[in-house]
Formats: sequence, C-alpha cells, structure tokens
Amino acid sequence: MLTSVDPATGDQIAEYEEHTAEEAARAVEVAHERHRAWRRTSFDERAGMLRGVADRLDARAHELAELMALEMGKPVVGGRGEVEKCAWVCRYYADHGPEQLADIPIDADRDRSYIHHDPLGVVLAVMPWNFPLWQVFRFAAPALMAGNAGLLKHASNVTGCSLAIEELFAEGGAPEGLFRSLKIPSKLVAGVLEHPLVRAATLTGSTGAGQAVAETAGRMLKKTVLELGGSDPYVVLEDADVAAAARICATSRLINAGQSCIAAKRFIVADAVHDEFLDAFVAAMGDAVMGDPMDEATTVGPQAQVHLRDELHEQVERTVGQGAQLLLGGEVPDRPGAWYPPTVLAGVTRDMVAAQEETFGPVAAVIRAADEADAIAIANDSVFGLGAAVFTGDVERGERIAAEELEAGCCFVNDFVASDPRLPFGGIKESGYGRELSHLGIREFVNQKTVVVGSKR
Repeated sequence: MLTSVDPATGDQIAEYEEHTAEEAARAVEVAHERHRAWRRTSFDERAGMLRGVADRLDARAHELAELMALEMGKPVVGGRGEVEKCAWVCRYYADHGPEQLADIPIDADRDRSYIHHDPLGVVLAVMPWNFPLWQVFRFAAPALMAGNAGLLKHASNVTGCSLAIEELFAEGGAPEGLFRSLKIPSKLVAGVLEHPLVRAATLTGSTGAGQAVAETAGRMLKKTVLELGGSDPYVVLEDADVAAAARICATSRLINAGQSCIAAKRFIVADAVHDEFLDAFVAAMGDAVMGDPMDEATTVGPQAQVHLRDELHEQVERTVGQGAQLLLGGEVPDRPGAWYPPTVLAGVTRDMVAAQEETFGPVAAVIRAADEADAIAIANDSVFGLGAAVFTGDVERGERIAAEELEAGCCFVNDFVASDPRLPFGGIKESGYGRELSHLGIREFVNQKTVVVGSKR
C-alpha cells in the first residue's frame, strides 16, 4: 500500500492499492498504442488539449492547493501559485511548441535538407514530492506537445496529487492512457524502464536516485534527463544593496519551507558587508510565519516527512559541532508533525556539513569571504551545480560573474533563482544533465532527424 500522511499533524490521510508489475507493463503497452495515434495528430490538436488542461488547472486551483497542503505541507498560498505556473507552462507550449518543433532548414548543397523532430514514444517520469504538480507539468507539457506519451511514477507520499494530474489530463482532452499515473514502489521503477516500449526517462530527485535511473537507462541505451540536488550559492559582494539582498536571500531560502533544489542554501558574503548582511538576514528569516499550511497567513509550513526533518536537524547539529554559530532556530518544536523552524548558521566554513551537503529545508549557512575571488572559489567548491546568484551594485560585474565564473546551470544577478517556461532549466556536475523548459526542453525527447532530399550538387 502507498500511504499519505499529513506532515502538519502526523495523521494518516489515505492509503492506495499499488499497481503490480504486470499492471505497470500493461500501462506501458497502452501508452505506446496511444502514442502511435497521438504522434499523427496536428499541433493544433495537441495545443487544444494542453489549453484544456490549463483551464482545468485554473478551475481546480484551490482544491489542488489544499491537496498539496495535506500531502506534503505546502502553504495554500504557495500551492495556488504552483497551480498557476502549471497552467502557464501548458499554455506556453500550446502557443510556442509548433514553432519550436518546426523543421530547421540546413544548406548542404542538396535540393532540400533539414532537421525534423519526431517524438520518441513513451517517456517515464520519476518525480519528487516537493513541487508535486510543477515538477510533473514541466516535463509533461512539452513531452505531450511533442507527440510523446507519459507515465508518471510519483513520490509515494503525494499519490493523491499524482492521480489528480492524471485526471487533469483526461479532463483536458488527452486520450485515455496517453498520460498515466503508476502507483508503484521504487523497487519496480527499473523494471518499467527496462520495458522495450519505454524509450526515455526523466527524473527529478536526489543524486542517488538519478544515478540508479541513469545506470539502468544507460545499460538499455535510453535517453535520460536528470535534475538532481543542489547547494545553490548566493554571493553578496561589497557593493551590493545589502538590505535588498538580505530580503531576497531569505525569500529564496524559505520558498517551499526550504525544500527546493534551487533554493538558496549557501550565502557567501564579502567581508566588508558580512556583519551588516548577517543582521538583516537573520531579521528577515525571523519574520517568516511558520504555521498551519491551510492558513492564508502562513509562509512556512512543515517539512514533508518526519524522517526528512530529523535528517535536516542532524545536519544542523553536526555543523554546530564543527564550530558554526546557531543564530536562529535549530530546535525541533515539541509538537506532532514534521516541523522545523527557519534556521541561520553563521561562521560556516567551506569544509563544514552545511557547506558541503544539500540542506533540504529552511536552514541557511552564512560563509564569510575575503573578496570577489574568494567568494567565487567558495561558491564553486561543491559537487553540485544547479543554480547560483550574485548580488552587486555593478550589473556588468554581476553579469560577468554569472556568465563566466559561477559553475551552475542557472545563474541570476540581483534576484533569486527560479524556473520559467521560457528559460532552459537544469544543472551540471552532480546536479544532473539535460534541460527542461524552453525550446531546449521540448527537444530533449524527440529524434532530431536529418532529412536530405536529392543528390549532391
């Protein structure tokens, strides 16, 4: 059985009967059959389906936000924003998919030569709980627009969200079985991926989970896109607007109660403004309202699961044991549920736990840097490379650092890192490979086929 538990109370919400390996295999076969017909549909028909899904997302926004709050603790305000973003990505690909998948002519001394984009087929998506809708839709919207079919293996604690997404596609007009939620445990993922009719896979999750999927897919010679962990550095230079930087940094660290791959995690601050920034940052982190995720005033909900909260607290304790100073939070509340307060660690050095490991929760590590060069070196001293940001009063300086110095897939100047349907999203190093969103994302799961007409002139 797959079980959903309310992280705010620890109460069980629901149980779901698992699909067997045979049932999962049958879902693959059905998805393949649906894909064979779907790939022959026009872009207009596919776009119409995506717009229908977007309309259903709009209509069910509050209901879906409450479901996310129940299953993984996201405050309803943030949940509604997530639903709106999912509708946006559906409409984005409905509007721009045709041009992004149009043939690309190439002059090669022939009558005609071009790149044509054919869908691959059935794509398996293995998705996490932290953004239960957005993680799925940023894969599904471009994949289905391109003519593929989708199978979703979601995190077991958000099975209700997984089934709701399947409903949304059905309500929006997708043929039955073109997009299907698989209620399977992690141990059955490899078997599904090994099915000959599954042609590709995408995973958002931990580095370990990505390695497991990549190993199986590599053995089977199947395309993968992996978006894995992150320990995003935010560099605050001596000429930055310190007050603004502190507010933005706190906002980024506390998005989704800190449970985000691209949330700011390491704050690397030039010595000249370190103390000023630290005071403003602690105040901003302390202003957060931790409470019932169903309450409209709440900005920080619980962690998704108790064991994850406990792992986070253990990272804090180990970092303090290494000599860091605990300036805010850092104590497990005496109440049921998976609660953990906004926490600030100062005096962190690059070899400490909070600087080297991903802290997946509202824990901020503040690191003092001597100057720009030192800050960049500290920022890049990580196995991760998903997002990064730099704060400076000199925009040209910030752009140079973002473009040429920081080792990450997404680098922002004077703002926090965020995904956007119009922009490529993904990482390097142990943060994964491949890109989601934009024109790059929709071309990940297509055969970029070379077509040549006529003999060489």
